[in-house]
Amino acid sequence: YFTVTKARFAILTNGRVFEFYSDIDEPNKLDERPFLKVDLLDVPGSIMVELKKFEKSSYDEDSILSSAARLKYVSEIKGYLTREMENPSDAIIKLIASEVHDGRMNAAVREMLHSATKHAFRDIVREAIQSKLSSALVDEAEPQRTPSKQEMDSEIETTEEEIEGMLSIRAAVRGVIDTKRVTMRDAKSYCAILIDDNNRKPLARLHFNRKQKYIGLFDGEAEERVQISDLDDILHLADRLQSTAKKYVEEAA
Repeated sequence: YFTVTKARFAILTNGRVFEFYSDIDEPNKLDERPFLKVDLLDVPGSIMVELKKFEKSSYDEDSILSSAARLKYVSEIKGYLTREMENPSDAIIKLIASEVHDGRMNAAVREMLHSATKHAFRDIVREAIQSKLSSALVDEAEPQRTPSKQEMDSEIETTEEEIEGMLSIRAAVRGVIDTKRVTMRDAKSYCAILIDDNNRKPLARLHFNRKQKYIGLFDGEAEERVQISDLDDILHLADRLQSTAKKYVEEAA
């Protein structure tokens, strides 16, 4: 249909994901890959900027086309880097080896670099998230707020894992409750994740002070501790966290 109309853009959708196409690669021939993809359940701010260009009141075909090629390559590059982060290819391992390894390349070295590269990618992402989260926590801090007993206790130290755990919980309940309402209050024996910084509204508890980690869930009548082996396991409990968050949303309605 695209080739027999004067339209410059085509949209393919299943009702949730919208893919925007044009004829960037070859005039009057629909590109094989979209230059923009929008998931209605996860629309980041950068995508909203591009969507606004399609508003009737500010529609600018030339502006959209000028950025379409860049968006297409950005999307392709992000996809490529995501795949490499999850499972580094031999090509990227060889490239990294040429920069960080002086000896001969054998199977043992290749395996070591493969594992090290995966961990390096993960560390980069976590450190970037932690930096933004720390800035957000500072920005959201209330002036003249009376410090809690836990905050005044010098023996309490909030760890990086606890901060990352809180961030994972925020991600899990996003879309159910405003993530700004999800706060953290550390204590000696556990780190409480609360709604509205209210002890009567516990969302979860992070028991990270021992070798074996647990997360306390509150979707039942009392706290239930669930053993986890990795912070990524928190996202596997998203349904239970969302159930608790919905309870507080319904109470406030």
